[in-house]
Amino acid sequence: MAEQDPITPAPENNGDDAPQAATIAHYVKDLSAESPSAPTVFQWTEQAAIDVQFGINGTKVADDVHEVVMKIDVKATSAQGTHFIVDLSYGGLFAFRNIPEEALPPFLLAEAPRLMFPFARQVVANAIQHMGFPPLLLEPVDFGAAFAAQLEAEQTAQAADQPGGAGEPPVGNA
Repeated sequence: MAEQDPITPAPENNGDDAPQAATIAHYVKDLSAESPSAPTVFQWTEQAAIDVQFGINGTKVADDVHEVVMKIDVKATSAQGTHFIVDLSYGGLFAFRNIPEEALPPFLLAEAPRLMFPFARQVVANAIQHMGFPPLLLEPVDFGAAFAAQLEAEQTAQAADQPGGAGEPPVGNA
């Protein structure tokens, strides 16, 4: 009996049961860029403080297809006022096959944003530059570490809610 090549799937399954993930598309879902203090902002000499906020959401849109939306809010302010505001919702469609539901969150909330971030970062930089400011290149984000921290926080909160946990003591006797 000949040995089966480990790379080539056996003829009876044709590799149809192998886990697969693919990017279908990336797109700007919503973009708002404004400089409410223009044109006087261009005469200000004070350096602006930049505040950047991220949010990530993954939803199922069809069988084996999920949408991931990365929300990036950037606001530049100084004592003189608001220099600019950019609100971006950057979406991505991802197809999955033969991946269990419990394995999806790490991909949807860590790996997909990692793949999308360079493109979203460029949209933000271009929007700011088109308003007349120097482009802002956002620092790389470790989405894997952020996902792990979120999981840890949820587990800690769940443990605190359990009787005998670190939260409120149980009321009464059972």
